[in-house]
This record gives sequence, structure tokens and C-alpha cells, in this order.
Amino acid sequence: MTELSDILSIDRLDAGLTVSNKKALFQQLATAMARKTGMEAREIAAALGDRERLGSTGFGLGVAIPHGKVEGLDRVVGYFARLTLPIDFQAVDGLPVDLVFMLLSPPDAGADHLKALASVSRLLRDRQTVAKLRGARSKDALFALLTGVEALNAA
Repeated sequence: MTELSDILSIDRLDAGLTVSNKKALFQQLATAMARKTGMEAREIAAALGDRERLGSTGFGLGVAIPHGKVEGLDRVVGYFARLTLPIDFQAVDGLPVDLVFMLLSPPDAGADHLKALASVSRLLRDRQTVAKLRGARSKDALFALLTGVEALNAA
């Protein structure tokens, strides 16, 4: 199992992202991740869009796990965002999405990508965890809920 603390850091977490739709969300996530990785935001957004065209990554409970493979990465990385207002995501249950965990992987990271996706999915299918993520009052609290790691004073 992939430890989420291996793919997520507190500086790749947004506790109040405001976007109007899925395309704007992908652009915001891509821009934020580009700042952290040195990757091109345009390439990240394209990878997310390409995967999303295969079918919605909104899997229910107001949660989505957009993901894609991007040249230039050396490992799987994640970015979590809690949206200020839910957006339509064409999720399988029809509910709008307000919790988003983006995963990006190198093109050759087949098994690692799937393990990370399974770990994130397992965590975010738990209704209690999802409720706690919605009620968390700080980035530190969100990080601890997602990774099991205390992040106080981490930057």
C-alpha cells in the first residue's frame, strides 16, 4: 500500500479553492502543481483532461480523484483541494464534488500509479473520513486526516 505521506505534502494542499467548473479546477490544480514541480501547467491540465475524457474521475460522495501521467516526473505526486463550493463533475452518483485529490505519475509508473490511486480511493470512500475532511478547520488538520501525520509547523 502506498503511504499518502509519500505522495502528499502540506504545501500541496488547498483548504479553500474556489472554482466554477471542472475545467477551471484542472487549470488551478495544474498551475499549483506546476509551481511545486517545475512542470508545465499546460501539460498537467492536458493530462488531466485526457484522462477525464475516458470517464469521470468523480466516484461519489462528493469526491473526485483526477489523475494523469506526465513526462518529467520521477515519482507519483498528489495535490489535495477542498472546494469552497461544490462543482458539477459528472460523478457516478450525480452529486457535485467538493473534495479533490489529484494524482500525477511518470508515464512508466504503472504499478505505483495504481497503488497510489487505490490508497487514495480507499481513504476517500470512508464516509467518516470524508465528513472529517469537510469539517477540518486547518491545512494541518486536513493533512493529518489524509496522511496520519501531524503537520504542525510544517511548511
